[in-house]
Amino acid sequence: MLTSSQIIKSKRFWDNKMIEPETMAYTKAHFEKKDEMGTKMRTMIFQKFSSKDKPWLIGDGQVTQFEIDKDKARAYAREWWESGFTFTPPEVGDAEKVLDEKEFSEWKDYAVMKAGEEQLRKIG
Repeated sequence: MLTSSQIIKSKRFWDNKMIEPETMAYTKAHFEKKDEMGTKMRTMIFQKFSSKDKPWLIGDGQVTQFEIDKDKARAYAREWWESGFTFTPPEVGDAEKVLDEKEFSEWKDYAVMKAGEEQLRKIG
């Protein structure tokens, strides 16, 4: 179980997210054509993940994308399950409200402006 702040603070997550089939067209438009609409769509994708005020339930196969304490994340998920889905981990909520302004802006800039660029070059 992760918070929105933990989700957005992962370059690996963003690099993967921005080259998925559903987002690849926006990434190509953003990098190859410098298209404003592609950049706007990438911003909306970032906002979707950063603004969720409830915790994210992440499976063991996906948790490796995040630089977090995996044992603590599992313990939070277990506590959530045992509480009848009422437990929330600390710092849950909209990442823009949880993180300081500088850290939030740095992660937003990475996700919107840079994520997936290397991978796009590698796959052509």
